[in-house]
Amino acid sequence: MALTNEQYEAIMKGYEAARTRNRHLLEERRNRVYLRLPEYEELENSVGKISVSYGKRLLEGAEGAAEELHEALESLRERKKALLSSAGFPEDYLEPIYDCPDCRDTGFLPEEGRKCHCFRDQEINLLYEQSNIREMIRKENFSTLSFDYYEGDHRKRFQEAVRISLDFVENFTKDYQNLFFYGTVGVGKSFLTGCIAQELLQKGHSVIYFSSSGLFDILARYSFDSRSKDSLYRFYEDLYQCDLIIIDDLGTEVTNTFVTSQLFACLNERALRRKSTIISTNLNLEELRDRYSDRIFSRITSGFTVCKLTGPDIRLYKKRMRK
Repeated sequence: MALTNEQYEAIMKGYEAARTRNRHLLEERRNRVYLRLPEYEELENSVGKISVSYGKRLLEGAEGAAEELHEALESLRERKKALLSSAGFPEDYLEPIYDCPDCRDTGFLPEEGRKCHCFRDQEINLLYEQSNIREMIRKENFSTLSFDYYEGDHRKRFQEAVRISLDFVENFTKDYQNLFFYGTVGVGKSFLTGCIAQELLQKGHSVIYFSSSGLFDILARYSFDSRSKDSLYRFYEDLYQCDLIIIDDLGTEVTNTFVTSQLFACLNERALRRKSTIISTNLNLEELRDRYSDRIFSRITSGFTVCKLTGPDIRLYKKRMRK
């Protein structure tokens, strides 16, 4: 899925606004320092004079001029740092300010020329905002989690699933993990995926959420339209490279050979790249094996932490309580 021209321009305008805002902030800091430390401004002005002076000597071929210039400028830097510290300012108070130091608020890494991670995060947010993940995690996150809807073994299973989910978040950058939540309708599967998504988004990871039917509808639309090959390629890159993919309600799509092959390709490619995947489904393990290929069943049962959730339909319970 490619950005439209309008989306691309919106992102670039955001970077321009960040640079302008940070430039003004730096200018305010500089004026504050000059007002409090007039001698600091004198030192800054002397940098240009020293550079011009040694520049002439360099042009004349004076031996050792380059080393002397370096030492003189380094001495000035140390004196400026000392002045700032003496007045209670941090040593880096007048260093350039960036929202993203990696790309310096340009969106592209200077040496590599490729998109910065901050650009990719904005791109993903724009491309997949239709998935409603932001609205989902506003309501479904660990701060709203409750064990009150479960009793007995149902409660034990949910508590274990919560423990596994918290561990998944805690060790996300250390350990490669995948999760598979299955159980009947309304027992908390989608809720836990939302909890995990919210925590990882807050930590700066890229997360893409799809309903199973939505994912395969998009893949079919691009795959069977010869004019969309470029869009399909870019969609695959997002699908395979994103830090976390959530496929919700697996089994609600119309399952056929196309869906089966695409699902296996997604699981296999993300495993090769060691990118995590979370799947939720109302299917039990026997139904999963019968509906999809043996390769998919094997991939999930061997490569995912499998969590079974049981209990009452919490959504129906809440609806009855509201009435």
